[in-house]
Amino acid sequence: MDTEAMKKAARRVLEEVFPVQDDAALAELVSPDFVNHEAPPGTPPGLPSVSPFMHMLGRAFSEQSWTVHHVVAEGEMVALHCTHSGRHTGPFFDLAPSGNTFSYRQIHLLRMRDGRAVEHWAVRDDASLMRQLTAAEAPAAPAAPAAPAAPAATSPGARVS
Repeated sequence: MDTEAMKKAARRVLEEVFPVQDDAALAELVSPDFVNHEAPPGTPPGLPSVSPFMHMLGRAFSEQSWTVHHVVAEGEMVALHCTHSGRHTGPFFDLAPSGNTFSYRQIHLLRMRDGRAVEHWAVRDDASLMRQLTAAEAPAAPAAPAAPAAPAATSPGARVS
């Protein structure tokens, strides 16, 4: 497979397949022996190593998109630099939906064979994502200090102690 076709297949996963959670299209792009190095230990190879994560993101985030900034390919490897954006409208791990929008950077590295991904590694700015999902509204401005009390009225000649 030439490098342009590999780059197109890799982009398709993020730009077309993940946003709509298309398992059939994902199966065309992921080898049965696909290894997702970002998945927890014991995750089976192939579609089961990536599809559950695609659906987890789809349940947690609406208006999802991946904007691909750079794609580089050499040999069997494709690297994608992108931004994942959306709105937090469903549970995400232990976080209740916040309604917050988010946008954070990712880099994905895929090893391709026969037009399909066979291995995946990623570097994501998950700390930035979590800050955005848990950010509360800006705190209200502090109340203005109370005006000093007016001095007590005194009658002429009264003593002030």
